[in-house]
Amino acid sequence: MDHDQHHHQQQVQHEHHQQHAQHGDGDRHASWAMAARATLHCLTGCAIGEILGMVIGTALGWGNVPTMVTAIVLAFFFGYSLTLFGLRRAGLDLRAAVKVALAADTVSIAVMELVDNGVVALTPGAMEAQLSDGLFWATLLGGFVVAFLVTTPVNKWMIGRGMGHAVAHAGHA
Repeated sequence: MDHDQHHHQQQVQHEHHQQHAQHGDGDRHASWAMAARATLHCLTGCAIGEILGMVIGTALGWGNVPTMVTAIVLAFFFGYSLTLFGLRRAGLDLRAAVKVALAADTVSIAVMELVDNGVVALTPGAMEAQLSDGLFWATLLGGFVVAFLVTTPVNKWMIGRGMGHAVAHAGHA
């Protein structure tokens, strides 16, 4: 790592610590629009992984458990990957970018996956639906909508306390 990159990383970390110290006592600085953008960012990666995992498992005739595990693993992979891509583009080295991505996305992805998979698991017939069934796609997309609605307030709360996507935004600065 060259001197400029090291200086940039130190500056980003310093700014994050300042923001956390200033805003850690409430969510007055976290807007609903900011939380919705963070949630949509997370939802994009989750949706790519979730859909890919469900399609793979369903197309290969896997059971419910391996299909859902594959979908969840891929949702985390793509969710983290999108954040990593942006952080690397902003100049962070891989190690720092991984730390920021884990801090920024873990809770958001976990809540999203819990809700989305819960909707799929609790919808009668959804787990048995095939790729050609409207129920398969309606339940999957409906789960994303419910996950967005549940995860946005979580992200707002976290951003207001300098956690979650606030960490990623400090990394992009």
